[in-house]
Amino acid sequence: MGFEGEVWRLERDGRVLGEIVIDDADFPWLSGRFVPEPGFAEVEPWFVETLAFVEAEQYDRFEGAYDRIARTLTLVSPSGPVAEFLLHIQGGQAWFRWSDEPFEDA
Repeated sequence: MGFEGEVWRLERDGRVLGEIVIDDADFPWLSGRFVPEPGFAEVEPWFVETLAFVEAEQYDRFEGAYDRIARTLTLVSPSGPVAEFLLHIQGGQAWFRWSDEPFEDA
């Protein structure tokens, strides 16, 4: 897949919070270097919290916390916004999966 080198954007209300420069594509996950913009500081605690829940295997708490990310933020591919995504950001790294269609409930 030709994702390497692409730049994806994380946005909130049309304002860019950061960019992800893809350096690895392991379907269904993409990952890369995260370059934050100043506005990212407002939402960074959300990502810290969700990763803490994953690491603690508290998946029910993760889902509730992640809903805020999914409702408030937009992930934009080089061809436009995606319908749904699961994004993790830790320091200068980001990894995510995405879909042009809403994810099916498991």
